[in-house]
Amino acid sequence: MQTVSYDNTFGMVDLAVYTELMAQDNKEQMNRLKRNLTHALRQDITQRQREYMMLYYGKGMSMEAIAQQFGVNKSTVSRTLKRGRQRLYRCLRYGAANLLEQANS
Repeated sequence: MQTVSYDNTFGMVDLAVYTELMAQDNKEQMNRLKRNLTHALRQDITQRQREYMMLYYGKGMSMEAIAQQFGVNKSTVSRTLKRGRQRLYRCLRYGAANLLEQANS
C-alpha cells in the first residue's frame, strides 16, 4: 500500500486544478467544433452526401441497405460517403487553422 505524504498532496491538488481548467478550455473547443461540424453538414456537403451520412453514421445502416433504399450500387454509396467525409475534413481542418491563427494573434 502506498502512503501519500503531505508534500505529495500539493502536486495532486495542482493536477486537479489544472485538469479542471483544461476541461473548461476543451469544452469551449468542443462546442466550437460541434458548431463547425453542424454548419459543414448543412452548408458544405451535398444533399445526397448528407442523406447517406445520416443513414450510415446516424442510424447505423449498412452500405448495402442504403444502396437498396436508393436503388444504386454499393460502390456509389461508398464513393459518396468518402467524398462527403473528405469535404467535412477540409472544412473542419480549415476551421481549426482559423482557431490557431486567432489564438496566436
